[in-house]
Amino acid sequence: MHTLAELKEQAKRKSMQTVAVANATDVDVLKAIKQVIEEDLCSFLLFGDELKTRSLADSIDLNVTSPQLSIVDETENPGAAAVRAVHQQKASILMKGNISTKDLLTAVLNKECGLRSGNVLSHVALFEFPERDKLLFLTDAAMNIAPALPEKVQIIQNCVHVAHCIGIANPKVAPLAAVEVVNPAMQATIDAASLTQMQRRGQIKGCMIDGPLAFDNAVSRIAADHKQIHSEVAGNADILLVPGIETGNALYKSFMYFAGAKVAAVISGASAPIVLTSRTDTAENKVYSLTLALLASTTF
Repeated sequence: MHTLAELKEQAKRKSMQTVAVANATDVDVLKAIKQVIEEDLCSFLLFGDELKTRSLADSIDLNVTSPQLSIVDETENPGAAAVRAVHQQKASILMKGNISTKDLLTAVLNKECGLRSGNVLSHVALFEFPERDKLLFLTDAAMNIAPALPEKVQIIQNCVHVAHCIGIANPKVAPLAAVEVVNPAMQATIDAASLTQMQRRGQIKGCMIDGPLAFDNAVSRIAADHKQIHSEVAGNADILLVPGIETGNALYKSFMYFAGAKVAAVISGASAPIVLTSRTDTAENKVYSLTLALLASTTF
């Protein structure tokens, strides 16, 4: 797969799914929903103020009478209502609307009617670059601040699950560090080496891991060859595992603002995918994120 647009063709081959939107009173979210409905990718349950939702929908010519669209008037707690709909299997995907991330995740983590699965929740981003011939995953750029080794194992597993769902059978994972050798003073290198050995001994399945790798060695075959790093992952990574949120956040935004990348992103690890887009995301990126979630909705 070379482009995010190819995700749509895969999604069209799946059975029709329903997305629960937590507080749909957001014009940019509704624009993305309009495009997805026009491409006949899925259906929606829109939770929130019905009058305001209808007014915003009218302003962008979104047909609220579409059979793929239902509005649920819920002004008290639309986030909890949307999560409950997924919990009750009335929808298979959760999408953030005009609601704070904190409030939505509080509902997701509710012990009685949330979306807990026992796994760590992590952010999975999939990038398309103008001058790169394949897509690239980045994880975790938004959820886990300073994950320790056990959390990194689950973060990898969450991302590998999404990679499998889009057809990458054995993704190559590069745990990033500042250098490509183990340095006892740098915890990221120790964790990377441990993850590599865990995968080789069958403790982490469904992927290939090699690290530590610096960013250039992970994505550039020329850089890897120059440093005489010989592995199937170096220079050809499918997944970049960052050591902490600062690195992930900086890489994510660098890809967007300096490399002109397009992105699809989901929260993985819950009992259903969560589309947690940013207010700065374009409508196109929101559509790609929805599409990735549709493909990632296969249960763990």
